Order: sequence, then C-alpha cells, then structure tokens
Amino acid sequence: MAKSLKKTVSCIILDLDGTLLNTDGVVSEVLRVGLGKYGKEWDGREAQKVVGKTPLEAAAVVVDDYGLPCGKDEFFAEITPIFSAQIGNIKALPGASRLLKHLSGHGVAMALASNSPRASIENKLSYHQGWKEYFSVIIGGNEVTTGKPSPEIFLEAAKRLNMETSSCLVIEDSVPGVMAGKAAGMEVVAVPSVPKQTHLFTAADEVINSLLDLQPEKWGLPAFQDWIEGTLPIKPWHIGGPVIKGFGRGSKVLGIPTANLSMQGHSSLLSEHPSGVYFGWAGLSTRGVYKMVMSIGWNPYFNNAEKTIEPWLLHEFNEDFYGEELRLVIVGYVRPEANFSTLESLIAKIHDDRRIAEKSLDLPLYSKYQDDPYIKCYLARDSNHS
Repeated sequence: MAKSLKKTVSCIILDLDGTLLNTDGVVSEVLRVGLGKYGKEWDGREAQKVVGKTPLEAAAVVVDDYGLPCGKDEFFAEITPIFSAQIGNIKALPGASRLLKHLSGHGVAMALASNSPRASIENKLSYHQGWKEYFSVIIGGNEVTTGKPSPEIFLEAAKRLNMETSSCLVIEDSVPGVMAGKAAGMEVVAVPSVPKQTHLFTAADEVINSLLDLQPEKWGLPAFQDWIEGTLPIKPWHIGGPVIKGFGRGSKVLGIPTANLSMQGHSSLLSEHPSGVYFGWAGLSTRGVYKMVMSIGWNPYFNNAEKTIEPWLLHEFNEDFYGEELRLVIVGYVRPEANFSTLESLIAKIHDDRRIAEKSLDLPLYSKYQDDPYIKCYLARDSNHS
C-alpha cells in the first residue's frame, strides 16, 4: 500500500501517559477512591480536562469541578499514595512496544517528554523491560519551568537530541501536548486517549486511532514489515459470555447478523483495546467453532453511547442462539473504526472486512487458534455435561 509522504523527520519525541501507557484506567480508579472519601463519584466527565496536565494541575481541576472542601495540594497528597500503589498495574497500550522496538531497531533517535515528574516516569518505565534503554533523552515536567502546553519541554528534548525542531515528530494523546508540539515548530501526530474527541485535535498534522495505525513511512521513517495480507497479528486475547439481543440493526438494517455480548464486567478489558475491526475464532457452546470478524468501539455511523463489541460469526445459521455461551479468541487487527457518509458504504466496508478475515484465518499463523484452549476446553466441558 503506497502511503503519501507528509514530511521527512529524523527523530521522534513521545509522551508517556495515555500515549505509550494506559494510565487513564488507573487514574480513573484512583480518582474514584479519592472522591469517594468526600461522598463524590468519579464519572469520567472531566477526563478530557485532566489529560495532558501535570499531576497537580489535574488535581486542581478535580477539586474545582467537584467542589471539594480541600485545596489542590491536600487532595494531591491524598491520592498520590493510592496512585503509587497502582503504578505496577499500568499496562502498555497496544502497539507501544512494537513501535519502540521498531524505531530502535532502525536507529531512530527517540526522546520521552512527559508532564509527570522525572521520578514518576522512571518508576513507570521500570515495569516495562527494556523501555528506558530505547530513549536517548528522558525529560520530566519538574525539569522544565513550564509544562505543556508550553513548548519548553519539547524544545529542551530537541536540544538534548541535538536535532532541529523542524526534524522532530511528536506523538501525543492530549490537546495540551499537541499544542506544545506545534508551538515548538514540530510535526505532531495525535493519538487521542479520550474517546470521541477527535474534533479537538485539528492542530495536529495527523490524527490516528491508535499506535497500531501509525505509518512511519509517511514521515520518511522505515515502514513496519509485520502486516500480512492486510492484517496485523496481535497477541491473542479472549472474551466471552452469553449471546444477548443487541441494537436490532445487525440483521434488519445492515443485513449482517451479529452475536452481541453484554459489556457488563468487560468494560476494563475493552478499555485496553483500541476501537477498530478485529478477527479471530468464535466458539458456541453447543454448535462448534467458526471464523469471526468483529468491531470494537462506538460505531460512529450509529453514534453508540458506550463502547461495544459486535462479533459477526461467518456462518449461515438457521435460527437465533440467544443465551448460548459464546467464546472469542481475537488474533488479528484489520483497521481503525471509521465513520461513513452512507449506509451503503458502511455495509460495503463490513463485507470487505469479512473477506479479509475469512482469507486470513486460513493462514497457519491464525488457523492454529481455532484449537485455542479457551474455546476448546469450554466446548469439551459443555459436551460432557450434555
């Protein structure tokens, strides 16, 4: 696939929280506990306001918006130990390790520039083997006079890398980070960490859904070589539950019967995976194993209120199977979630996804997972009980 060159860069400067690490989930839990002491409930409505800010600035936003009877310093002091205890639970975002390994392997200079204090950065990196060594330069928010959206931290990173600002590409998840990168005279790719907020990132030179979608060749850097026939192999993951009635639009509106799963108890797992189109194998407790393609996300055409998972089992069934146990093993990624101007274009794209998934699942790389224990052991157990 030919990609148009945007600009040639020589180095990459990355943010940490929300860009490489899935810090937001842990932050939400910390704020839930912290606000609970004051009888308040964190509902995530201020997420966009705290993303990209220094920890103390974020505390000030929460204190102000929730009308807490304490100062920002006091609240910050209360939640810091809670956060520190959770640092080891912060996972790498999908595509983060792949990107760092790829760039490092091709000798691309990298800097890490985060609004978090340097000690916090070092602590977080210690849980991700080899990450610290990928970076020639690491700068924390306490090492500059003013944090993002000031360009100071990015200007300092370029200086330490001995690079011109115009040859630097910044990868950021927050609006303040994007503003800082542009103010520094750098190219900026935005990977928004808060869903359904793409419209806020118009200043960025490119907006992508996740690091899985970054195309280094657009910036004159070596392209990834791990895509196989339009698919990206991923570390397999599992999800399952009884089939429920969905939105009623799969068969009726799209002509595509999806087997919907309840998201109850799965929201944390889904938050770890970017919205988009994936594929793999599906096991139905009383029927067998089938090829499957699925979407994760908010389905922009229908503007879902919540993140959902909608699997399409690639088989003609003669009847519904609501209530049956469905188990999925997800093994590959096809594309990011997208909006469509017409229903016809959406349906056409879904059928393209089906063709890609059906063909790819015949490859040994993917076909072996139809015997995944998560599916097979459950089917065997169920048949023994029948």
